[in-house]
Amino acid sequence: MKNNRLYQPSYIKEILDKFNFSFSKALGQNFLIDGNIIRKIVEGSNITKDDVVLEIGPGFGTLTEELAMKAKKVISVEKDRRLIEVLDYTLKDYDNVEIINNDILKENIREIKDKFSPERKLKVVANLPYYITTPILEYLIETKECIESITVMVQEEVARRMVASVKDKDYGSLSIYMNYNSNAEIIAKAPKQIFMPSPKVDSAVVKLVLEDKDYGVNEELLFKLIRSGFTKRRKNILNSLTTGFLEINKDDLKEILDELDISTNNRAENLTLEDFVNITKKLNYD
Repeated sequence: MKNNRLYQPSYIKEILDKFNFSFSKALGQNFLIDGNIIRKIVEGSNITKDDVVLEIGPGFGTLTEELAMKAKKVISVEKDRRLIEVLDYTLKDYDNVEIINNDILKENIREIKDKFSPERKLKVVANLPYYITTPILEYLIETKECIESITVMVQEEVARRMVASVKDKDYGSLSIYMNYNSNAEIIAKAPKQIFMPSPKVDSAVVKLVLEDKDYGVNEELLFKLIRSGFTKRRKNILNSLTTGFLEINKDDLKEILDELDISTNNRAENLTLEDFVNITKKLNYD
């Protein structure tokens, strides 16, 4: 193992100078440069020598390096073509790292698993670009049969929404979506000063342990119902659920809510995932 680590300021400066690299705002590039938080991410994701890790957005490879020291193999997907040459240089000492130059949203997660980890689910670790956090998470969760866990750096505000419980001020459709698909927890806070360049807001690391929770319900209808409730979150559910995406009249909805002993004066933020599931079941839509 080399003595110098990629996150050390002197090495970062060397990389910037050597490759004349400039950060791209359009790609949301804010690279981790703090060893303590990098170690917390890897420890929190419980990487072992049996694991194949899918990393998204390796940047200069500061997190990749730590992952490579712990994992069986690291597959890093980097969209910025300029960084491929940089990563070939910074990670040259690690023969268990493979770099894929592509947009993660265009990669086939199932094919990656079948090729690199046929016997074991992948673990995803990422410092996600803020502007595309939710689409990437949804894309990964769509293939949750291939993924054991997702440990990601996101905006602190988004992290709070991801883990919020009913009646919390941050509770919303994202909270319920994460609860439906995983057990989510914040495992570390990350002040903006530990990135280069520094973003305008603080961040946090969220770990999602993915689960198959079979509620026996039409998922498309369920999440239409949930989004409808939170689109007009200041309204009571009798109004919000009938003015959003859901085609149902107030009389029918009131009857359903009465049967479920849910007050029509509640707002969406007062309803649990199970409440929304039970309402969806009562709708009896195909």
